[in-house]
Amino acid sequence: MRDVQSGFVSKERRYQHAAHSAARLSLIFNIFQTAFKLVAAILTGSVSLLSEALHSVSDVLSSVVSFFSVRAASAPPDEEHPYGHGKIDTLAGLSEAILLFVFALYTTVTSVIRLFHKPEITRIDFGLWVVVACGAVAILVQRRMNKVARETESFAIASNAQHLQVDIVTSLGVVLALLITKFTGWSYADPIFALGFSLWLAYSSLKMIHKAFHQVIDHTIDPAELEVIKGILAKEPELLSYHKLRTRHSGTWHYIELHIVVPRDWTVVEAHNLADRIEKDIEATLAPAVCTIHVDPDSE
Repeated sequence: MRDVQSGFVSKERRYQHAAHSAARLSLIFNIFQTAFKLVAAILTGSVSLLSEALHSVSDVLSSVVSFFSVRAASAPPDEEHPYGHGKIDTLAGLSEAILLFVFALYTTVTSVIRLFHKPEITRIDFGLWVVVACGAVAILVQRRMNKVARETESFAIASNAQHLQVDIVTSLGVVLALLITKFTGWSYADPIFALGFSLWLAYSSLKMIHKAFHQVIDHTIDPAELEVIKGILAKEPELLSYHKLRTRHSGTWHYIELHIVVPRDWTVVEAHNLADRIEKDIEATLAPAVCTIHVDPDSE
């Protein structure tokens, strides 16, 4: 039992280290790219580049939130928080999504205003180089964030990776808008593209808000993971049946509760051994996880 618990702790520590490193990497990158994009937006007067720069500002704030939230969420359970602090991670992701939605609304309004006034774009080449360079590095950082998010199931890291994914796509759009303006002289391409980016950002942030909300209200774990649990239960020949299977997430942890039915003539030791074996199997398979089983005797 001690070896199993030690394995859970070791795995959780690896997850914490990976999450902390990813959050730090994202923070450093977003600070630098935001500074470059804001300078480029001011010098060029491009509203699409401005919307991209403001999105990068939200990325910086998102990275800051992720950096501190993954540390707070990894704190061990205590007397006041017996289930740990994993929900901090989810709440951090929710705040990031809301922030992204606010910036999307701002750039939407700005784009509409620019459509009614002939925009003037200058120093296009400088703006292009900044966006292309930032987009290329963002691809590398986003891949790392996605890998860590899959491994740790951290919503804050996943939300941060989503921000970077949006960055990559919008950067391509900004490049296209600036190229059209440069070679055709049609400056309205810039606010039109910016409006499209803003609407897409709003849609993406609403999806993130929806996902975070479900985790806050203890939505069940992924269907694939539920099937894993059912498979573990199905391979126990002595188990008569089970019911009241309930699952939820809290940060990177899975919490599983269920009732199992055993023969009524079993001793307490026999029933305990079966329940203990199932708990260990589920916890080892879905680690980090906590499984709690209640034993019921079968009815006559």
